[in-house]
Amino acid sequence: MTNQRILSHFHESAETKIQSATVLAPALAQAIDLMFAALSNGNKILVCGNGGSAADAQHFAAELVGRFERERFPLPALALTTDTSILTAVANDYSYREIFSKQVQAFGQAGDILLALSTSGNSANVIQAIQAAHDREMIVVALTGRDGGGMASLLLPEDVEIRVPSTVTARIQEVHLTCIHCICDGIDVALFGGDVNE
Repeated sequence: MTNQRILSHFHESAETKIQSATVLAPALAQAIDLMFAALSNGNKILVCGNGGSAADAQHFAAELVGRFERERFPLPALALTTDTSILTAVANDYSYREIFSKQVQAFGQAGDILLALSTSGNSANVIQAIQAAHDREMIVVALTGRDGGGMASLLLPEDVEIRVPSTVTARIQEVHLTCIHCICDGIDVALFGGDVNE
């Protein structure tokens, strides 16, 4: 691989993030407000996605349960991608489409938030998780890309879609990670105020 090709990845990533910043800032601010309100009311955040989005789901949950950039008490977030016994049992006994929705039905309560990740917006199991979340009177924050896919059409007025303006999966994933960090930082600032470095 030539240096020029490597440089092009960095440039494209940076350009996508710059384009996304202004577009996504209002939705991110809304998502932060919703998550902070839910956590303040004793609710929790459930998170799901496939592949790279599964890794992002686990990353987000780890940042809340552990810490992001400052010491604080653990915050209740649960990645629905980690229990292999649940995932394989539901996939085997029912269908792969239900691996997240069954967990939302089991763990989700009114006032909780589902953070649903899919670069295409068309992941069938994430779509079913959104439907289950609505059935349980949960709010959905959707991290998507491209045209929002089937997820976008399911969202209710109180939900939030954070749609990355790109059609390239790698670029969408890179912006999703930045969005996750923005949300974690926003929650910390809402909890404690000020700047993390103060």
